[in-house]
Amino acid sequence: MRTEKLELVCPAGTPAALRAAVDAGADTIYCGFRDATNARNFPGLNFSREEMGEGINYAKRHGAHVLVALNTYPEAGNPEPWYQAVLDAADLGAHALIMADVGLLDFASKHRPDTRRHLSVQASASNPDAIAYYQDRFDIKRVVLPRVLTVPEIAKLNAQINVETEVFVFGGLCVMAEGRCSLSSYATGQSPNMNGVCSPASHVRYEDKGNKLVSKLGEFTINQFGQSEAAGYPTLCKGRFVTQDKPSYLFEDPTSLNAAEFLPDLMDAGVTALKIEGRQRGKAYIAQVVAAFRKAADAAARGEPVPPLGLETITEGQRETTGAYNKRWQ
Repeated sequence: MRTEKLELVCPAGTPAALRAAVDAGADTIYCGFRDATNARNFPGLNFSREEMGEGINYAKRHGAHVLVALNTYPEAGNPEPWYQAVLDAADLGAHALIMADVGLLDFASKHRPDTRRHLSVQASASNPDAIAYYQDRFDIKRVVLPRVLTVPEIAKLNAQINVETEVFVFGGLCVMAEGRCSLSSYATGQSPNMNGVCSPASHVRYEDKGNKLVSKLGEFTINQFGQSEAAGYPTLCKGRFVTQDKPSYLFEDPTSLNAAEFLPDLMDAGVTALKIEGRQRGKAYIAQVVAAFRKAADAAARGEPVPPLGLETITEGQRETTGAYNKRWQ
């Protein structure tokens, strides 16, 4: 079933970014509390309870919704901070809660049943049986799909389920699979899926070796850059490693997803919402990206060609990819 108009779901890591996203035309904003309950738990980011309430009210006044990401897994024996976050987010007026943990989904469905539950990409649900389980047990209304599906695969999936689907269309190409998050946990002792920190800044350092700059995560060398190369942040899964005497990006190139060209196809595939990644980005970046995708989504809804976005200069490494949407490597 074709979607008539795609919902634009945009990131906000700060109250200023939330307002920028709303003002630039976001339909929905997703954000998190300033603690380990969300997967972007970094210093200087996220919302206090008071800020979250103010942000939700600002969005509502402008006709937008706020989704609260509670998408990490509670610490064994200490679920109370996550339970309290569910209660607080719902009571503050969040439109929906984004969760992956089955215990947390169960708690939310019992204690705040009237607040929508969205299944986080952290759950990696990408087939009808998995999605049906979460729907039957926890009445999820939407699933955020992993960045591993082609457009035909998404269309086939949508034909077999009766919950909304949300897909990533721009930003960091993090698939959160194949043990990559565990690699970061091994290197730093901090888990992206439990502590909400991937490659935390406290474990990052750069060493000047004269003719090269070495980036390290904990005790591990992640990359080496020549004098003319831009030195990227040492996210482990985007590190450059030597295998068979050849240095290469084994897991993932440091490049950004941009699937704008697929918007009409995603509408035909029955996708409900487009998700932009970037809660660690500033308000200027958010405003620029959201405004560009607002124009793109509106053009697609009118049946017009998607206009050029002009976002090349702000993508990671100034390079873009369509990721798995067409799986050119097959």
